[in-house]
Amino acid sequence: MKQKPSLQTRTDGLLLVVFCGFLFFYGLGAFGLLGADEPRYAQVAREMLDRSDWVTPTLQGEPWLEKPVLYYWQAMLSFRLAGVSDQAARLPAAFDAAMLVVVVYFFLRRFRPGSEFDGTLITASCAGMVGFAHAAATDMPLAACFGTGLLAWYAWYVSGRRIYLAAFYVALALATLAKGPVAPVLSAVIILLFLAIKRQWPSVLGSLWIPGIALYCAVMLPWYIAVQLRNPGFFRFFVLEHNLARFSQDVYHHHQPFWFYLPVFLLAMMPWSVVLVLALSERARLIWSEGKEAFSSAEDSWPLFVLLWMLVPVLFFSASQSKLPGYILPAVPAGALLVTEYLAARRSQAERCSIPFAAGHGVVCGLLVFAALSAGSIAMHRHFQWGTAWFAALALAAVFAAGIAWALRSRAGIYLLSRITTLAVVVSVFLIIRLAAPVIDAGQSARPIAESIQTFSREPASVALYHLSRIQEYGLEFYLNRPAKPYEGGTVPVGPHVVVAAQGTQRQVAQLVPGRRVSYLTSIPAQKVDLYWVGKEKP
Repeated sequence: MKQKPSLQTRTDGLLLVVFCGFLFFYGLGAFGLLGADEPRYAQVAREMLDRSDWVTPTLQGEPWLEKPVLYYWQAMLSFRLAGVSDQAARLPAAFDAAMLVVVVYFFLRRFRPGSEFDGTLITASCAGMVGFAHAAATDMPLAACFGTGLLAWYAWYVSGRRIYLAAFYVALALATLAKGPVAPVLSAVIILLFLAIKRQWPSVLGSLWIPGIALYCAVMLPWYIAVQLRNPGFFRFFVLEHNLARFSQDVYHHHQPFWFYLPVFLLAMMPWSVVLVLALSERARLIWSEGKEAFSSAEDSWPLFVLLWMLVPVLFFSASQSKLPGYILPAVPAGALLVTEYLAARRSQAERCSIPFAAGHGVVCGLLVFAALSAGSIAMHRHFQWGTAWFAALALAAVFAAGIAWALRSRAGIYLLSRITTLAVVVSVFLIIRLAAPVIDAGQSARPIAESIQTFSREPASVALYHLSRIQEYGLEFYLNRPAKPYEGGTVPVGPHVVVAAQGTQRQVAQLVPGRRVSYLTSIPAQKVDLYWVGKEKP
């Protein structure tokens, strides 16, 4: 007879739903689309939906072949269900993050029982997970599918059940549709290194399961073949230029030093960075003291696997000539699982949190709250401005840090760790959305500019730009759903139109449209932008 879930299980399940739902879905539309990628990806999905075209991504009607199609498909479905908006554009990433933590929960419950609640909370509360769950981008779809695939492979490794191996290949195919060949390359390196260290070569052949490979091809290949047939330059542009060239050359001016991902990864792991460092130190000490024997026993397989899962993407992308923070997001769930394993060992030994551990972790959580309280001011002034508000934020953060440290020093501290830390993350996310999001929206998103244009022009008038960034150009094209071309490109609309220009450039705009009246409309001071109305040409 099936046993009913206990009250504790139901309570834990409810807490997971509430915490994860808040962390991933709260405030998706609190600020407009940011940077160049978010509005571009959202606009590509909208154009594909408008044309009912599930094959060729386009931007302003031209093929846009920089990324595969998985995010666009998800955003198309989101737009169809919820309407076109910045919030709907971010729903796919939030959904993918939620699906990944669900997979983590059930994997841990089946293969690492007793750690499923903590592991899920730790994974969900990492800054990288929360941040990219709020981004209309391809990073979270890749991380979710990649993580699901590796968990499925390990489930096959320890159980021998082919259903998990089939799930591995399906997830890997979706990861390939999310961001290309990087998914199979990284997974192959991780699995081969793991099996080589364990000296389990028969498992290499077992992993190369013909039905699974066929399943991978059946899921992944149809779109790649279809887009290549419709766009003969796709392979050259996507594989050679946007994968191999990006790795070997700084094509898009994203060069960073080799050690760039060390601080980035520690920030992505906040507030678990200190615990991760302790876990890595413990693992290094074990390897140093036991040598090869540290990898020989079956119980050491899981820590070794997640360690390789974490290190390989970080080292791989550190060698790349083009570096962006989102590239190492697939390593964040592995870091969270390594932290989970470390804390599970501490609980099994009934260890209390030491004073340095409790104090250090409390300080990290306090810094997170302080950063959340200060984010709005930093976004507005672009630097720290010491004053009464700063000292008040610092005092509140100190109280928060002291409270967490005190709670962790109690007998139940090690058991409360994940709940207390997640609560600190929830408070920080709430403060950022409530306090910083309006400032970020006003100063860094094209949404306020588009709303001002729509206030003065209910009809979809032409829009031109003068001395604006490409970030603002892409943002306006999404929010207005029409081209916004710069005067610098030599294109001046013939009819009346709105010009979005750098502040104080009315005279220069007038010189570019001789004989036409240029009227000042309004300003957006936070972005140093003016709006002008240019009348029609005189006959």
